[in-house]
Amino acid sequence: MRALRQAAKLAEVYAKDRPDLPDRLCRDADGLREVLASTIASSHPDRPADIAPDQYSACRVFLSHFKSIYTLNYDLLLYWALMQSEVEPQVTSDDGFRQPEDGPEDYVTWEVDRTDSQSVHYLHGALHIFDAGAEVQKYTWCNTGLALIDQIRAALEADKYPLFVAEGSDEEKLERIQHSGFLNRSYRSFAKISGPLFIFGHSLAENDEHILRLIDRGKMNPIFVGLFGDAENPQNRRIVDRSRRFASARPSRRPATIQFFDVTTANVWGVS
Repeated sequence: MRALRQAAKLAEVYAKDRPDLPDRLCRDADGLREVLASTIASSHPDRPADIAPDQYSACRVFLSHFKSIYTLNYDLLLYWALMQSEVEPQVTSDDGFRQPEDGPEDYVTWEVDRTDSQSVHYLHGALHIFDAGAEVQKYTWCNTGLALIDQIRAALEADKYPLFVAEGSDEEKLERIQHSGFLNRSYRSFAKISGPLFIFGHSLAENDEHILRLIDRGKMNPIFVGLFGDAENPQNRRIVDRSRRFASARPSRRPATIQFFDVTTANVWGVS
């Protein structure tokens, strides 16, 4: 969308013989905006209240076991679960966003020099986090009472775009991360962690090798890797093979023990 709008501005200067081109590019950008907003809306509950309290409670029990959370998901469910402070158990978390210094807004901002306590990291960005040029903004439910889906649509209409890694290949994803202070800080934070690592709901796919290599070179130990379904199916065999490389890539002074678990036993949303 950003590229189409920039192209429309350039076309006004460099393609004056095509007066229809800028309008066509802008219409295409508008069409993509609606596709994105509709896709987000169709894959999500509309509002946090659409998820039952007992489901939030089960999720918060799961999250309470972890000191730090690094997610590769774009969706809003982690954020919603962490915000349910009235639901037990209590979960301490900090995603690095703060109220703007000049007073409350419809969003909160990420300040790199005020994020030493950050414990929740969106390694590939998220749909409620926006690159606003001079700052990174997070749209919130509590500041406005508006559904985040509606806020996301309004932001798109104002030419603000979600900060998330949409590139396809491993190399393209890493390049995108390295060109964003927000994403790069979380990437570097993940590289430094030690102690147990619990991997839930990730396929260890080749296009995420930029993350997996950090585990190869890291200090995490032991490493728990989730499998869904028959451990002998081709997808799980590939996950097992890639997981074992975490250990084989390590020098003897930094060993890694790999253990596998059935992801359904984590009971994340209260459904076995």
